[in-house]
Amino acid sequence: MAESAATQEFDILILGGGSAGYSAALRAVQLGFTVGLIEKAKLGGTCLHWGCIPTKAYLHSAELAENAREGAKYGINTTLESIDLGAVRSYKDNIVAGKYKGLTGLLKMKKVTVIEGNGRLVSKDTIDVDGVPYKGKNIILATGSESKTFGLEIGGRVLTSTEALNMDTLPKSAIVLGGGVIGVEFASVWKSFGVDVTIVEGLPSLVPNEDPAIIKHLERAFKKRGIKFNTGVFFEKVEQDANGVKVSLANGKTLEADIVLVAVGRGPVTAGLGYEAQGIPMDRGFVLTNERCHTGVGNIYAIGDIVPGVQLAHRGYQHGIFVAEEIAGQKPVVVEDINIPKVTFCEPEIASVGYSEPAAKAKFGDDQIEITEYNLAGNGKSSILGTSGLIKMVRVKNGPIVGVHGIGGRIGEQIGEAQLIVNWEAYPEDVAQLIHAHPTQNESLGEAAMALAGKPLHG
Repeated sequence: MAESAATQEFDILILGGGSAGYSAALRAVQLGFTVGLIEKAKLGGTCLHWGCIPTKAYLHSAELAENAREGAKYGINTTLESIDLGAVRSYKDNIVAGKYKGLTGLLKMKKVTVIEGNGRLVSKDTIDVDGVPYKGKNIILATGSESKTFGLEIGGRVLTSTEALNMDTLPKSAIVLGGGVIGVEFASVWKSFGVDVTIVEGLPSLVPNEDPAIIKHLERAFKKRGIKFNTGVFFEKVEQDANGVKVSLANGKTLEADIVLVAVGRGPVTAGLGYEAQGIPMDRGFVLTNERCHTGVGNIYAIGDIVPGVQLAHRGYQHGIFVAEEIAGQKPVVVEDINIPKVTFCEPEIASVGYSEPAAKAKFGDDQIEITEYNLAGNGKSSILGTSGLIKMVRVKNGPIVGVHGIGGRIGEQIGEAQLIVNWEAYPEDVAQLIHAHPTQNESLGEAAMALAGKPLHG
């Protein structure tokens, strides 16, 4: 009896089984640690169940819809008969279920102890899970994020991304509050599915964190696609009734549609979890850490979306691996948020890593920055695919490339080389001499580097 009542102790105890938490667990067991992983809902977290994976499944269906509509342009006489949203949802659900099964199997095989339930930090080395205490020599907080709602009541015709991914029928019209990554991805999907879409963004442009050249091209492309947007104006009120929704804007304008998607960003899930009581430094719900993800309290670390910065699954993976290696004394290298690759999967896609031109000028000085823009009109594969766009590279004068930004159909696939260029601090002259296969969109990176090195080929 006394044996079963003894508190279970682990080398590393992790609160949250999303991208950050489970990657920390997998790397930690690889390094020989015993690991407890606490999760209240489903392993894989937002990314797998309500974020990255399901939205990209919808975006693939959207691409097929556009291809069917435009087949004749390429000599293939296809027409789009209809969108079966229930079937799209089933396709998405099957992808998620397969990945979930794979993840749970992997954690079991690697001997990670998964603890199901609601965890709460109750001391510097103890997490209580529904009344049962577990101890950790090291504790990692990885409780993730949730959709912000700006005080709007979610329900009926007012949705977040979670509800939007579970609709069975398509609306005729939709208003998207927020023109960031989530907003433009959903707007893109719904437009491809034949929905009349209007975006409302309080900041002066869509995707406001991107380079100005990318923003300009996206806004032009969205206008061409018939996606309407109101930028530089905040919404004030959302009302719904049996027939639809009405959104009142700060400039007095009103918009009406069948549904409203609230896509105004994501906030940290930290409330009521006992962090403050243990002296964990907080700011507006976020956990503050040093650059090595340590909270400054005991052996407690925080990773992923609860730490201020870009909220991306792959940042979570990197944080998780980093902290496991840090605890093991391996002194891993910090990858700064600025150099984490980002892809927005709307049509056209956006890929970016490193400094935008304005950010680079602010950091290194106006006269210390050189840029080049390579137009995809000169890229054979892009012409074959029927896409326009550009690759922009930003370098420090006589120094490395510090930013790579791209927009165009399928251009997200080029982020791999782009992030290697920036993270390995390559000079344009280094990249220019490397051979890029023809005909690929990947050549556009080589062309941009050649131009920046002062020897453009097709530009």
